[in-house]
Amino acid sequence: MRTIILAALAVSLSAPAYAQEDRPRVVIDTGALLGRSADGITSFKGIPFAAPPVGDLRWRAPQPAAKWPGERDAGQYGHDCMQLPFPSDAAPLGTPPAEDCLYANVWKPDRAKAKLPVMVWIYGGGFVNGGSSPPTYSGAELAGQGIMVVSFNYRLGRFGTFAHPQLTTTNPDGGLLANYGYMDQLAALRWVRRNIAAFGGDPANVTIIGESAGGMSVHALITSPLADGLFQRAVIESGGPNSAPGTTLAAAEDIGLAFAKSKGIAPDDGQAVAKLRALPADQIVAGLNLATMMTPAGQPKTFTGPIADGRIAVDPNTAYQSGRFSKVPVMLGATSDDIGGPSGYMITGARKMAALFASSSVPTYYYRFSYVANSARTADGKGAKHATDIPFFFNTASIKYGDQTTATDRAAAQTVSRYLVNFVKRGDPNGDALPAWPRYSSSQPSMLNFDVDGAARLAPDPLP
Repeated sequence: MRTIILAALAVSLSAPAYAQEDRPRVVIDTGALLGRSADGITSFKGIPFAAPPVGDLRWRAPQPAAKWPGERDAGQYGHDCMQLPFPSDAAPLGTPPAEDCLYANVWKPDRAKAKLPVMVWIYGGGFVNGGSSPPTYSGAELAGQGIMVVSFNYRLGRFGTFAHPQLTTTNPDGGLLANYGYMDQLAALRWVRRNIAAFGGDPANVTIIGESAGGMSVHALITSPLADGLFQRAVIESGGPNSAPGTTLAAAEDIGLAFAKSKGIAPDDGQAVAKLRALPADQIVAGLNLATMMTPAGQPKTFTGPIADGRIAVDPNTAYQSGRFSKVPVMLGATSDDIGGPSGYMITGARKMAALFASSSVPTYYYRFSYVANSARTADGKGAKHATDIPFFFNTASIKYGDQTTATDRAAAQTVSRYLVNFVKRGDPNGDALPAWPRYSSSQPSMLNFDVDGAARLAPDPLP
């Protein structure tokens, strides 16, 4: 009997190891990862690309992730970054937010032979909301078209942008101050450069893509001296014009002092930063989200978005006008009823930037996304709202609209995503028998319109 029990125990203890052997395994610079494989796609999720920015690392540049022993399970998303959840039609979060949030995710086709082109996704949300876990942001469908997709989290709200005179004085990271969310983005891209070959990706063939605040982040990365060489092409969805962040470091310090004062911490308190770091994360959020981020008149401002510090983020207008930016192929546009409508800064900004890039001899592909899913159409007929293009670029319209997804919705998503995948592969969206999409130029200011019937057609800009 004792022999039988011991034999059974040995089998039970070894069973997980046998199961793990059937799971995809990758070794990166911090250890071994066990992923998942389903429907021809391999994924690795919740991979630390930096140390948890908690405790004394709150308001520090991202520090190296610790190595782990054995094999780390990479089957689930890590926490999205700390925020007050905001009801979002575009992309509700898939994980509970937490301050420990600097995680990346990777998708690739199972049986890829050659090095894969890499697409890196940067989510939007006004720099106060958003994350990599929403189901519509899954990279599985795009990976099925022969690329590798990477997403990651970056710090938001007062965790992502914060300044205080004591932080500036102590300066533990050699002048890397205030723009912690941008620093996370740079850290994620450096992680890609170091590790993506282990997954089968090509570190010399990286496309960054972002929407809204993510698109603004792409502008920041194109013009940041610290991002030079980290990517080879860029996609800007509803990223607006190349306007400069409106806050200086000194002004951000005043905002930080005002926030500390709102928590009962005096400006001359020598332990102000230590006391701020001791506050629970929800007290740093303090009700901040997309609905509350505008300061009411007469009240002191206690939050600022990214600042032009001259090192991490420069004034993009100056950089673009002077030609000091990464001249990589660019694909950019806006939705047909984007923020502010036809004369709003998203649509006019995309038009302005297409002309600027083209005038600098940058291969530029300019679009307008006008398609509205059948189930989302309204009587006013105003067109595609802000962020409604994302499930079509990701070919996840069926996830977004569920059993209300129509054949036209699916066809539109396949068309839009094929253009994107072609661009990620070659820096040119054309191919696969798709309608021709010529480069934008002053002599040929053509715009590809993903129109109301789901087709892709060249159109004048502005649209009639």
